[in-house]
Amino acid sequence: MRGGESERNGFETTTATVAFVDLAGFSAITDVYGDGIAIALLERFEAMVREALDGHAPPIKWIGDEVMLGFPDPVAALTALGRLLPACRLEPSLPLTRTALNHGSVIRRGGDLFGSTVNIAARMAALASPGQLLATASVASIATASGIEVRELGDVRLRSVAHEVALYSIELADTADPDWIDPVCKMHAPYAAYSRPRSGPWFCSDVCAEAYARAPEIYPRPKASG
Repeated sequence: MRGGESERNGFETTTATVAFVDLAGFSAITDVYGDGIAIALLERFEAMVREALDGHAPPIKWIGDEVMLGFPDPVAALTALGRLLPACRLEPSLPLTRTALNHGSVIRRGGDLFGSTVNIAARMAALASPGQLLATASVASIATASGIEVRELGDVRLRSVAHEVALYSIELADTADPDWIDPVCKMHAPYAAYSRPRSGPWFCSDVCAEAYARAPEIYPRPKASG
């Protein structure tokens, strides 16, 4: 697309750091606990996003329980997520989040962002484990320089992306132990006085335990995010 055509159609090519954050267990919570509980949970998450973005641009958009955020650079993104993700981790009503960060060229039209950088970030968020933040090299290098713990995961094939992408896991919140993640709602212990048996998963409540017992095949056990 030529620059003149871009300007006439309201498009602008620029750079941005794009983030996607979603609630890993939201669909299961809706199914198992009902719409009312799920909506109350989503409203709490939305409020926490607004608090974390104080001083930053508002969300680009909400897609169900997933929020898309845009920042001018990785430093701003890591600052905002450095407030949001630890707060979500400590909030007893929320399941674990899945997060992705990518920096690069984007196409801006009005308040929305498009392009490969956005698409890759969305695919990364879908790949992230509960409690994990995945990032590309340009973001990971800034995190490392800032003293944030970063783990290299290697080159990964993402759905509908032609080339492999080098991914990194960034620790902005406490690492989630997969042995203590409810496989149904993706809550992390200890959110309720409910013991995990010697073998088998931990559950936040009898409701999730019963849902798992009915159909364990639809609730895969979380794996380590490293």
